[in-house]
Amino acid sequence: MPELELTVNGGIYELDAPIGVSLAQVLREELGFTGTKIACNEGHCGACTVQIDGDPVLSCITLAHNVTGEVTTIEGLRDHPLIDAFVEADAVQCGFCTPGQVVSAAALVASTPDPTVDQIRHQMAGNICRCGTYPRIEEAIQRWRG
Repeated sequence: MPELELTVNGGIYELDAPIGVSLAQVLREELGFTGTKIACNEGHCGACTVQIDGDPVLSCITLAHNVTGEVTTIEGLRDHPLIDAFVEADAVQCGFCTPGQVVSAAALVASTPDPTVDQIRHQMAGNICRCGTYPRIEEAIQRWRG
C-alpha cells in the first residue's frame, strides 16, 4: 500500500493507506480522531469538517493522499474559546454536528474576529444542524470571546 504522511493537530503521522481513501476515514479509523463525524459521506452536511492550513474542508470527500497541509480536527481545537461559547449558548443539542460547526466557526473567527450575522450565516451555510440550533450557533459565534 502507498505510504501516507499527514500532519494532524501538530503531530506527524505515517501510515499505509490505500489510494482513494478519504481523509475522514483515515482520521477516524487509522488515527483515532473520532470527533470528525461522517454522516452523509457526500460533502453535503458539514459534519466531517476539518481545517487544512486554516481553511474548512469537507474531509469525507477529500482524498487523504491529496492532503499536503496541516490538518486541524476538533480535537486540535479543544482549548479554543468557541468550545465554551457553544456550551454557554446551548448550541450543542444532540452534539453530532457540533465538531464540524466549531471547526467551521473557528476558521471564520480566525479570519474575521467580529463577524456580522450575515458573515456567520454565509460561512456556516455548509454545516447542517438537524436539531435546528442555528440561532444559538450564531449567538455562540458572536460571543466567542466571552
